[in-house]
Amino acid sequence: MIARERKGEVVDRGAIRNACQMLMILGLEGRSVYEEDFEAPFLEMSAEFFQMESQKFLAENSASVYIKKVEARINEEIERVMHCLDKSTEEPIVKVVERELISKHMKTIVEMENSGLVHMLKNGKTEDLACMYKLFSRVPNGLKTMCECMSSYLREQGKALVSEEGEGKNPVDYIQGLLDLKSRFDRFLQESFNNDRLFKQTIAGDFEYFLNLNSRSPEYLSLFIDDKLKKGVKGLTEQEVETILDKAMVLFRFMQEKDVFERYYKQHLARRLLTNKSVSDDSEKNMISKLKAILRFVQVLGHSQCAGIPFGVTVYIHGDLGETECGCQFTSKLEGMFRDMSISNTTMDEFRQHLQATGVSLGGVDLTVRVLTTGYWPTQSATPKCNIPPAPRHAFEIFRRFYLAKHSGRQLTLQHHMGSADLNATFYGPVKKEDGSEVGVGGAQVTGSNTRKHILQVSTFQMTILMLFNNREKYTFEEIQQETDIPERELVRALQSLACGKPTQRVLTKEPKSKEIENGHIFTVNDQFTSKLHRVKIQTVAAKQGESDPERKETRQKVDDDRKHEIEAAIVRIMKSRKKMQHNVLVAEVTQQLKARFLPSPVVIKKRIEGLIEREYLARTPEDRKVYTYVA
Repeated sequence: MIARERKGEVVDRGAIRNACQMLMILGLEGRSVYEEDFEAPFLEMSAEFFQMESQKFLAENSASVYIKKVEARINEEIERVMHCLDKSTEEPIVKVVERELISKHMKTIVEMENSGLVHMLKNGKTEDLACMYKLFSRVPNGLKTMCECMSSYLREQGKALVSEEGEGKNPVDYIQGLLDLKSRFDRFLQESFNNDRLFKQTIAGDFEYFLNLNSRSPEYLSLFIDDKLKKGVKGLTEQEVETILDKAMVLFRFMQEKDVFERYYKQHLARRLLTNKSVSDDSEKNMISKLKAILRFVQVLGHSQCAGIPFGVTVYIHGDLGETECGCQFTSKLEGMFRDMSISNTTMDEFRQHLQATGVSLGGVDLTVRVLTTGYWPTQSATPKCNIPPAPRHAFEIFRRFYLAKHSGRQLTLQHHMGSADLNATFYGPVKKEDGSEVGVGGAQVTGSNTRKHILQVSTFQMTILMLFNNREKYTFEEIQQETDIPERELVRALQSLACGKPTQRVLTKEPKSKEIENGHIFTVNDQFTSKLHRVKIQTVAAKQGESDPERKETRQKVDDDRKHEIEAAIVRIMKSRKKMQHNVLVAEVTQQLKARFLPSPVVIKKRIEGLIEREYLARTPEDRKVYTYVA
């Protein structure tokens, strides 16, 4: 009768109920008769029925429809037990349904073409995913099966975003793509997977995996943040920018090479501060606070645990971790950069008062000097050469004498690659279209029929090149190189920006007309230059795309050098405290201390231990060469 009812027939439920009650009574104080004569064969026949039904359901239905039919079957069996059978039969019959309709076909269900888990993820079917999650949570390894399938799809999507083939893409688009992917899976996590810890950790692990496949991820994340913290971000409120930065910090949590990010972040922050492009000091300081908090979390919780914490959740950490161990050495340097800017503002006020009091003239140069503390800023020990033009050079020498008179014993080294200038430029030539008609001059100040005045915002190298043309109309590449003494790589980049950039920024012309800069190429002022803007920013070539290959190799070398020192410092710090340690224990302790910034390999740690032994900071014990002692 039950088999007929399962097929849709109407049966006499009262008769079934009476028969079951009779069997229970026959068992006197137990239920042995009911179990042996009815329940056991009933469960066996039910298993056969559902086994056949599962094949039929799978062949005829999509995954979402199959899941709904299984849910309906489970509810029907529970309801049947309630009305007809003994209550104790509910658990075993439900387990039979779960085994035959779910457990035996989990992989088939999640991998169904055009309807399985991947199809649901691709098409944002949060309700169907929630139904699958609810159903699979009923059986052992059900959620694990779902997670494995989801993880495979997520890694495939992530690898496509960070693939080396996509390296040429804009860094902002690169990071935005990752943030969009994270937002999608956060939505699935909350709306479909009940914020399940297994799914949360799987998603975090997958993002950590593919984000770190591309060595440029730290640089691109810093450039993305740089873009959001610059003045002039259109269409976004301050709160919207803050929300975007919070999301970006989630990616920072996943990053294993946090020290690489730190180096780039310092460079980009320096550029924002020195060019006065930062949207506000408050936004910058909020960003530093976020970095500091995450570095503390990573130190305590580790990468994966920290990455799994949704942003906005407050985590309280008890105890004193120490500045160095938390990676706060980095954020303290960023805070030092802000202090330098504040002190520099005070110094410039004092300098201007000095000029007024002494009547000393800077020869028409409006000079602003930022005195930077070595160690806080991304300065270069071997500063690129540059023959600064006489007027700004004279103005700086006056400042140098003023500053050193107040701070004897200090040294000032010009960092040409970090400087900028506003140049007053006048263009005299006619501006023509291809048909020969005159073009309007937009935002330029017009002083004659064709004369246009602009303010050009340029780098120190670009300024040095442009001011040569006050003396002569034409220069070859070799002549510019000889006159300015700018290193070839920097000179080529500056000339490409001035002569090969956007038409609205092309203030020089070049013969021959190509993007390559080579010996013999001739440069002249573009007298036909015009722009709708009075202030024209000459964008440095490739600045928004990140570093060139040689620059990236140089940065990587600097990071590797810094890591050597950090690893050695950690080893000495630990050994000084412990006095004696076994090799593997020391390696584990060093890794633990440095994981907030990077994950050193055991091979690298071993090399640094050997280096310290050679320099007699450590020694091997005679009885066991894998045990070290600290040499005071």
